[in-house]
Amino acid sequence: MKALVTGGAGFIGSHIVEALVRRGDTVRVLDNFSTGSKENLAPVFKRIQLIQGDLRHERDLRRAVQGVDYVFHLAALRSVERSIHNPAATNDVNVSGTLHLLQASREAKVKRLIYSSSSSVYGDNKTFPQPEDLRPSPLSPYAVSKLAAEMYCIVFAKTFGLDTVCLRYFNVFGPRQHPDSPYAAVIPKFMQSALMGNPLEVHWDGRQSRDFTYVENVVQASLLAAVSPAASGEFFNVACGANNSLLDIIRVLEHLIGHPLKRHILPRRAGDIRKTWADIRKAKKILGYKPRVSFEEGLRRTWEWFIEKRPS
Repeated sequence: MKALVTGGAGFIGSHIVEALVRRGDTVRVLDNFSTGSKENLAPVFKRIQLIQGDLRHERDLRRAVQGVDYVFHLAALRSVERSIHNPAATNDVNVSGTLHLLQASREAKVKRLIYSSSSSVYGDNKTFPQPEDLRPSPLSPYAVSKLAAEMYCIVFAKTFGLDTVCLRYFNVFGPRQHPDSPYAAVIPKFMQSALMGNPLEVHWDGRQSRDFTYVENVVQASLLAAVSPAASGEFFNVACGANNSLLDIIRVLEHLIGHPLKRHILPRRAGDIRKTWADIRKAKKILGYKPRVSFEEGLRRTWEWFIEKRPS
């Protein structure tokens, strides 16, 4: 299989790249390195083709999709908070960039495009666990951008004949997720603070909860989505089908470290939602997906990576 991974130098993308290389696929990466890092690709750097380019540049896209069978589309401007500060930039990359990629993939006769969407499209919906047919209720420009890109994927599948699959990732975490960005996810931020002996910054009351999903589970679902015959034109939740709060993260971390952690309570962040919890029955049935790594085990593996790397 010849695969393109957009955003392949990023946290999730690099894990997918590594899995594809490990099974013997020919892999090309497109990344502009706005958030990704060549360090993330170090284990496979000599075995991939790397294109430093941008979704918004037609020449970069045409070069990237040439001769490719499958596209794993992970490139995006992530973070709810970032999108609130700059909604136009989020739309430009996540919506317009995806549209350009869909057009280029169609022209290149790509067999299937697997789009990495987000659980944020559900918003603060009170139905749990959340099935794929739940009415979207986005609360941030980021969530709107991911939903709009999903719609473009479905239109290209139904109207233009480009095979697409949309995966709604739920709060992915794991090794290579760095805490040094102001838009970093809560788990690497907590781990960084714990390593440095600083209080953990807990927004709201810490009882907001998510279906935290270890990155290995996401890789599994993404590879299955590329080959499942019945997946075309569909949406799938990718998660563990469980629900844990920020306080649960702290509890597990304190167990791993062996002592209590100080906390610094801050106000609720704009666009933050109370709870996510995925219904993953559809992914199990159609994709054959089954989460392999639990929340607690994922936290243990991630903490071990932080101990080894000790990011500054």
